[in-house]
Amino acid sequence: MRVLLDTQAFLWWLSDASRLTDRALEVLGDPGTEVCVSVASAWEIAIKAQSGRLELAGPVETYVPEQIRHHGFTPLEIHLDHALRAGGLPRHHADPFDRLLVAQGQLENLPIVTIDPLIGLYDVETIW
Repeated sequence: MRVLLDTQAFLWWLSDASRLTDRALEVLGDPGTEVCVSVASAWEIAIKAQSGRLELAGPVETYVPEQIRHHGFTPLEIHLDHALRAGGLPRHHADPFDRLLVAQGQLENLPIVTIDPLIGLYDVETIW
């Protein structure tokens, strides 16, 4: 199984995994699960860290890639078709990062591990 972590789930995995549901922990802890982290999440984290809305245990430029590697996650690049799909999605969600994650989930056939109920309004499987 392959899954896509949304930004909040990724941050909770790193800082306080107890905030994740039992189902999310089961999927993420399964050695057969390939866990993807979108470049969009790295971008969102960088913006929040730079603005002072998020504190990390190190510089964002090294912390995020080190954590992705350390946990054996797979970075998911943003492609042209992802961006175009995100732009054409219904406006259920105003957050451009979440819309991009939805587009990636749809096009890459990846369930999204997320607490965000708005993501569930799209035609994409969610895990929580």
